[in-house]
Order: sequence, then structure tokens, then C-alpha cells
Amino acid sequence: MCFPILTIWFFFDRMASSDDSSFKTPKSVRAKGVKSNAGTPITIPASPFMKKLGCGTGVNVYLMNRVEKMNASPWAVKKINSKCASRQVAVYQKRLNEEAKVLKGINHPNIVGFRAFATAKDGSKCLAMEYGGEQSLNDLIEKRREDGLKAFPAANIEKVALHVARGLQYLHNEKKLLHGDMKSCNVVIKGDFETVKICDVGVSLKLDENMRVADPKAEYIGTEPWKPKEALQEGGEITDKADIFAYGLTLWEMMTLAMPHLEMLEDDDDEEEDEDDSMELSFDEDAYYERLGTRPLLDAEALGSSYQKIVELFCLCTEEDPKKRPSAAQIVQALESNPPGGEYTQ
Repeated sequence: MCFPILTIWFFFDRMASSDDSSFKTPKSVRAKGVKSNAGTPITIPASPFMKKLGCGTGVNVYLMNRVEKMNASPWAVKKINSKCASRQVAVYQKRLNEEAKVLKGINHPNIVGFRAFATAKDGSKCLAMEYGGEQSLNDLIEKRREDGLKAFPAANIEKVALHVARGLQYLHNEKKLLHGDMKSCNVVIKGDFETVKICDVGVSLKLDENMRVADPKAEYIGTEPWKPKEALQEGGEITDKADIFAYGLTLWEMMTLAMPHLEMLEDDDDEEEDEDDSMELSFDEDAYYERLGTRPLLDAEALGSSYQKIVELFCLCTEEDPKKRPSAAQIVQALESNPPGGEYTQ
């Protein structure tokens, strides 16, 4: 259930203006074999010589310590997985090329920054990005669940909500881009929520002046549990509100420590357990597909009154009708007009 949508809707009733804040254009870094402005060529080690930070569909992310410069900050390097099926390599290479191209033109404090697009010693193309010791929000959710904890404190969720919304506002309004794959895996957090940044713009799509995907033939990739109804229907119109739906589900992840629509994944611990006492998992596939694109259940009463504002925001963002969802700019205005009280604690 959701609390009545009263408080936060007051702020959404006014159209938010675009953020006019200006940021310094990042200096471009040239690829391997070409000297940078400092006269030093970029050399990215082969995968075995870097620490693996994480993985995604077809790609791995590694930590690259830049030993060639004193006190140089490390980079996160995204490379195509060497075990990726040969027929898929071209697909992921294209996405990596697109991500590098998009990221190169982006400079915002709530979006991971571009550092270089280069060739590693093993010949693979790599995208190097800023890295400040961040972990993905999904990693933090999993750790919290494993530690037997409940929802993140409301203030933490509100901070993530505001900073991700600022990043989305920049993408939508300034860059006319749909992120296209919002979820906890694509949000990175530094320390005790010191910084919050969106990452992985490899499947972003251009938006027109009406916030619709500009190319009618462009494919919305997304990730199934976070897809809105319009992305699941043939011929559905994709707008900036597709990101907003997935954003709402990202907040839901922080409140439930679960993945959207997979609550029917249950432990079957009856007498049919095998000799190793491993628990079988039963999955109601029909129920899962029926729930895709809808608002997942949330026990708002169990969360308590301190979560009311974020629950209201979640409800608004996950309306099935995209026209009823707020824009990223409206979300920023609402959250900035009513900031959370107290310190952010984990």
C-alpha cells in the first residue's frame, strides 16, 4: 500500500525549470599511442593485471591504478568480457563505442565522468571512467540484506533520490538523452553516501523537443524487471518518463532490499530437499510476466512515517500512465523544496 499522495504532489503541481548550473568542460584524454596534453601516452594493462570491480552483461569493470603519474587518481576500466560469445562481441563493442561517445560530452557531478577510450595491451577496446572508491547501489543493497538489516534510512534514500534525479534532469533537459537502463546496478555510491552518481549510459537514446525518443526505430533496451508498461507493449511510445518509472523502482529497491517483481521467488524447503540440504527455488513465471510494468507491492505502514515522502514519490513515479509521472526536473524541485532533516547515516 502507499500513503495518500498529498505532500510531495504540492511541489509537482509547478513545472520545474531546467538547472542552469554550468560545469567546466572536462579535458579530453587521447587513446593509447597518442600523447595526452601532458605528453604521456595512455597504457591500459591487460585484464589479469587489474583488480576486477564488477561485471555486467557482456562486460567487466576493472580498477586501473595509474602508476605512470604521482598521486594520480585510479580509473574504472570497462572492457568486453573475454568469455563473451563471439556473435555478441560486435553488439557489446558497439554499445561500448556509443557509451564512450555519449560520456565524452557529459560533465555533471551526479554522472560518472569520462577519462579515456583506448586500446589495452591485449588489443581490446576499453572505456576508462573516473573512480573514487564507489560501490554500486546494488552491492550495498545485497550487503545490507546479507547483514539482516531492513530498509536504508529514509534520509539516505532521499539523498539518493535527489542526486539521481539531478543527473536525470541533466540528461533529459540539457543533453536530450534517455538513460535507458535505470536500476540500482547503475548507481554508484562513495563511502557513507558522500557522492551519488549514475553510470552506464551505453544504451541511452536521443530525445526530441517533446521528450520522446527521437528515432522511432530505436530500441529501448532497459532491464526487464525495471521496464515500464509502454516499453513492454509493441509500438509503445518511449519518453523521458520511462527513466522515471525505473527510477521509482530503484527507490523501491532501497526500501525493500529486493528486486522488482521477484517476490514470488520462494524457498521450497519441504521434504523434497536433496542430500546436501540445498533449498530448491520455485518461480511463478506467469505471475512474474503479469506484474512487469506495474507498481510492486510495498508495506508503507511497516516502514513508518519517516518514509512517507519517499513512498509518495515512489507511487507517483510508478504510475502506469507515463503522463501521470513527474519529470526529473519536477522531482528535483520537490526534493530541494523540502530537504530531509538530520544527518545521513547508514
